[in-house]
Amino acid sequence: MYVLTIDQRGSTSDVDRVPELLAELSALSALSSAGRFERSVGDEVQGVLERPEEVVEVALHALRGDRWYVGIGVGSVDLPLPASPREGSGPAFVAARLAVDRAKASAAHVPLAVVPGGARRGHSVPTHGPSAGVAGGGAGASPGARACANAEAVLRLIGRLVQDRTDAQWKVLDVLRSVQQGQASMHGTQKIAAGKLGITEQSVSRALLRSGWQEEWAARPAAESLLSLAHGLITGTDCPGAERTPEGDR
Repeated sequence: MYVLTIDQRGSTSDVDRVPELLAELSALSALSSAGRFERSVGDEVQGVLERPEEVVEVALHALRGDRWYVGIGVGSVDLPLPASPREGSGPAFVAARLAVDRAKASAAHVPLAVVPGGARRGHSVPTHGPSAGVAGGGAGASPGARACANAEAVLRLIGRLVQDRTDAQWKVLDVLRSVQQGQASMHGTQKIAAGKLGITEQSVSRALLRSGWQEEWAARPAAESLLSLAHGLITGTDCPGAERTPEGDR
């Protein structure tokens, strides 16, 4: 399982954005096997997901507004799962708490962290060098911890693309994605999106190029595979959704 703990950034000087995020997450079409998200405490949201592609979808959506810290805990949970995520327990829940705390410590970068179930609070994390901010990614780490570190690195790279997009680019991408739902490729969708937006196809194409849209969707399966690998290594089981067809043609 994957437990996500998502905490609002700068909440003391901002409005409560939890209801808005919960409404957005409930509307995400990618969340088919997901347990529901709900407010856990204060301005924090928590949920349990089964599939790695759902984790990537939720994490990147939360990063989009630059208003949330995203913590991802990977591992086992105590079963049966309670009706409310607030009542859940197990290593993945503990890891998600550690992850969101570490995401806050990396807020100057992309505020996302992935932590394996079984990690200990206060575990040494490099603050400089190639593995800075990637918990458990050192040479002495377990294979599961290294897979989590690699998943985190890829998600942060994609997250940077997401965070750097302008409102104008998002307007184009949102329409393009809604047009493309259920279609196998980009063929013809740019023309439809341009018509809906009242702009030229060239403008749509420029927004795609400058936003890194194709690069994001080409990289998503890599993040999903690493999350699935981490889950299998940590729990000793196969994770649903491990094998996916790359979606780089979105």
